[in-house]
Amino acid sequence: MVTAAQPRSPVPLPAVGPPVRRVPGVRHLGPNWYACVMGTAVVGTAGAALPGHVPGLRAVCTSVWALSFLLLVALLTARTLHWRHHRDQARAHLLDPAAAPFYGCLSMALLAVGGGALALGRDWIGVRAAVALGTVLFTAGTLIGLAAAVAVPYLMAVRHRVEPGQASPVWLLPLVAPMVSAAVGPPLVPHLPPGQPRETLLLACVALFGVSLLATLVTLPVIFGRLLTGGPLPLVLTPSLFLVLGPLGQSTTAVGKFADVAPGIVPDPYAEGFSVLAVLYGVPVTGFALMWLAFAVAHVVRARRAGMGFSMTWWSFTFPVGTCVTGAEALARETGLVAYDGLAVALYALLVAAWAVTAVHTARGLLSGALLAGPRPAPGAPGPARVRTT
Repeated sequence: MVTAAQPRSPVPLPAVGPPVRRVPGVRHLGPNWYACVMGTAVVGTAGAALPGHVPGLRAVCTSVWALSFLLLVALLTARTLHWRHHRDQARAHLLDPAAAPFYGCLSMALLAVGGGALALGRDWIGVRAAVALGTVLFTAGTLIGLAAAVAVPYLMAVRHRVEPGQASPVWLLPLVAPMVSAAVGPPLVPHLPPGQPRETLLLACVALFGVSLLATLVTLPVIFGRLLTGGPLPLVLTPSLFLVLGPLGQSTTAVGKFADVAPGIVPDPYAEGFSVLAVLYGVPVTGFALMWLAFAVAHVVRARRAGMGFSMTWWSFTFPVGTCVTGAEALARETGLVAYDGLAVALYALLVAAWAVTAVHTARGLLSGALLAGPRPAPGAPGPARVRTT
């Protein structure tokens, strides 16, 4: 049997169906980019609650919150284009244990901007619009956060192949999202009808607090054990040690918010109990957070001396530190101690410095195109190497 060879046509055949449109600029735009929104929003909200009165500070903080809102809109648009035109890459992120936990950042970005709408945005857009925006972002952020808190660990268990030595603080990202909801939800309580609606939302925030706290308590020993037995993290991941501060500072903030709104919402014994919890829980957790901050700084200094360059993990220096600022502010309100006022101011200065440096490097990376470029092969590697800078 003889088969005749088909001649190769010099003219390309027309494609069947509509052509596949590509948006190459967003192909490698991962969910980790929402950390820019989180880090920017917390600079505004944390600064608004600092002790004392600094002329013009609130206006500056409101401007920073507005910037975070614009960043959120831009990233939601870009990530929509990413999912529409680069679904293969989006699925690869979900199936990559190094990238999947960053899906928790979407929830926290929505919640951070929503919380800022109530704390700051009301000055510009009015209370009614601020409550509406905060409610929408709180609802969406909470639902996405709960989904991420279940889906990401599920994927890690059944689809990802994770070795014990790969444990990383990044694993905390989907788990801390419900804690952000717990801290953002209480300011919405007074805007609900009196009675059961208010009490239901408050206790729902307490439940979200429990979800995140218990999940963190299960995961954190694994991360700490990996550091003690497996040695320091790779240089590019070293800043992620600051992520541990997130659940610590955010949980202290949350219990402080519970104590703020509980009077008149729940019966007196429970309202008083929230105030007691804010101090008895917040003080030791803040102490551990300061110890971890020193531990993380020591690792970062070591990594910097070893040649650690800029990567998107530097945004880990912002939001987690911001939660410690708001946690210290909550303790200052509950205890009346000047020491916590001073701690809040010192941590806020660190936050602003870290945000400024990271934002400048990010802007440079965007203008040069380096941050949106695909991963480059490692020297001597036969094929593309999976080098993560998230």
